[in-house]
Amino acid sequence: MSRHFDPFDADRPLRLSCACGQDHAPDEHDAAVQRGQAIDTLKQRSESEDFLAYSREFIEASLMKALFPQDDTRRRFLRAVGKGTAMAAVASVLPTASLQAMAEEAAPLEKKELKIGFIPITCATPLIMAHPLGFYRKQGLDVSVVKTAGWALIRDKMINKEYDATHFLSPMPLAISMGLGSTPKPMHVATIQNTNGQAITLHVKHKDKRDPKDWKGFKFAVPFEYSMHNFLLRYYVAEHGLDPDKDIQIRVVPPPEMVANLRAGNIDGYLGPDPFNQRAVFEEIGFIHLLTKELWDGHPCCAFGTSAEFIQQNPNTFAALYRAVLTAAAMARQAKNRELIAKVISPREYLNQPEAVLAQVLTGKFADGLGNVKNVPDRADFNPIPWQSMAVWMLTQMKRWGYVKGDVNYQQLAEKVFLLTDARKHMKALGETPPTGTAYPGFKVMGKAFDPLKPEPYINSFAIKRT
Repeated sequence: MSRHFDPFDADRPLRLSCACGQDHAPDEHDAAVQRGQAIDTLKQRSESEDFLAYSREFIEASLMKALFPQDDTRRRFLRAVGKGTAMAAVASVLPTASLQAMAEEAAPLEKKELKIGFIPITCATPLIMAHPLGFYRKQGLDVSVVKTAGWALIRDKMINKEYDATHFLSPMPLAISMGLGSTPKPMHVATIQNTNGQAITLHVKHKDKRDPKDWKGFKFAVPFEYSMHNFLLRYYVAEHGLDPDKDIQIRVVPPPEMVANLRAGNIDGYLGPDPFNQRAVFEEIGFIHLLTKELWDGHPCCAFGTSAEFIQQNPNTFAALYRAVLTAAAMARQAKNRELIAKVISPREYLNQPEAVLAQVLTGKFADGLGNVKNVPDRADFNPIPWQSMAVWMLTQMKRWGYVKGDVNYQQLAEKVFLLTDARKHMKALGETPPTGTAYPGFKVMGKAFDPLKPEPYINSFAIKRT
């Protein structure tokens, strides 16, 4: 009998191998069989003609959805002008051809054995599921996906070249490139791993304190300073008249430790990634105050990225990684796959979470801890397009709260780090003039419009800020 130690599973450090010969405990046999069946089904779907056609159109569909986030608006536009005309219009200002080429064209690989870091949260779904489904192998890559304890460790391992690529919080490549909190090293966002997928969770003892004005003195956790979680929590409480640096406390807590800290009373709540919002409900410790999609529908959370040096030295390998992760994102966007994906990513080596918790997050049919069962299909989504306007918004929040001092060249940084930047180069090479605002669609956060071409007036419009 073999024994297996898993540092991420402190409650069950020792387990016996199953009689079937596979690496799972005997009491996990049925679940392991179901996971195997789910993997086989998803593999078959990924090889079907329907999915291949869908994945070829995936980038176009993602761009169209991002440009027209409201379903009814998008449908009216497509009905009015037809799909061909619509995509020609999109292609005239966005890099559909270059993105699709990178997503489809294979070339000899410079490096095949790779290490990719990830934090065990549902935000990393495309990066994780690409491993058991064989999407990396299909691109000729031998990839190890390495569960990592926290974001500071992710940052350090990327800077020290221990990881070839990684799961990032989407603001992290901006911060690392600028040398905020670390040695500066140019990093890139290749794809957004997920949109939405976060929530504000409060301890059950605070069910009568749903108004943020009642939160003075509360202690909140976020996973990292340079995170959408931190920026959205600050934005939310400030819009309700609280100064996030004076009226509440914000602590950095690794996501896997958030539920335990809530249970222990060390924090009153957190703005954190799933599945830990749903896990707090599952454990009857917390309730979901709101989903962050209610603050900014379609906001980015995590990203897939690597260093500028890695891309320069391994362009074909990078493109192969891009294809694998993009294929997984395309599959994760399809609602019919969500329950199967929950089975695939639930084991110890990935998220180490109850399948029921992951299914609630990924399908959007969930209990909120307040006695309600809600149906929010896009509670988590996997639109991969790294819009540079997203990066500009992140930079405005860094400046607003004093993480960045002095002048900021918002567009230059956004275009250097978020790889939709190649749009302008490709358009110029084709003799086209890139229009002003390419790759900078605006959006609203808590009903307030954000113009990415006017970042300083946006910052100055807030009553509560550090600058």
